[in-house]
Amino acid sequence: MEIQQFRYASDNLGYLLYRNGEAMAIDGGAVDGILSFVKENGLDLKWVTNTHAHPDHTVGTETLSQRSGAALLNHRKITASEPILLGGEMIKTLPTPGHTDDSVTFSTGSALICGDTLFNGTVGNCFSGDLKGFFLSIKTLCRFPPETVVYAGHDYVRESMVFARSVEPENGEIDRYLSRYRPGHVWSTLADEMKVNPYLRFNEPSIVKVCEERGWEVGTEYDRWKSVMRLE
Repeated sequence: MEIQQFRYASDNLGYLLYRNGEAMAIDGGAVDGILSFVKENGLDLKWVTNTHAHPDHTVGTETLSQRSGAALLNHRKITASEPILLGGEMIKTLPTPGHTDDSVTFSTGSALICGDTLFNGTVGNCFSGDLKGFFLSIKTLCRFPPETVVYAGHDYVRESMVFARSVEPENGEIDRYLSRYRPGHVWSTLADEMKVNPYLRFNEPSIVKVCEERGWEVGTEYDRWKSVMRLE
């Protein structure tokens, strides 16, 4: 599966997945850019969908569908048991509630399109209020192979690494992470995230110590997750 990333509205990131002439847009706010890419590459845009229903992610969905003739796929109704078949390859849809109740992650090949669940360097705000659900979603994503590529819904890399450094000032992996950052194509692997992202490192002794020093609960894995989510 080929994946093309599109930046719009400053830091939003949308995606076009394509294979064997067929394409699907996810969070397609960059309408003109996506349609130009589709035309230039002779693709048939079959579907348009979203990672969740926040307006900055759905802003181009209907327009993209109307201008291309692509069918709208309601992300709330797609299930992992009924994968999307695109150009002969399966795209699985995983419910990943937490940021919002309706958040989903698309899994294809060795990549995850995570929306605002997992960013490169951080995680989304828990607007749903469901911290336990968010924890389980993050655990689900962390079970993918370390080489899995993370594609997020926003580019927050620089800000995230400033925060990560404030939490773990002696973490030398942060500089290495930043050295690979390219605004034109924002990505990381799960292995990268496990080395720098505080919200995936809730079991690391250095992170546990930070939480203990603040008097927060660290007895269980979920306690540690809740404590890490309090970090500012």
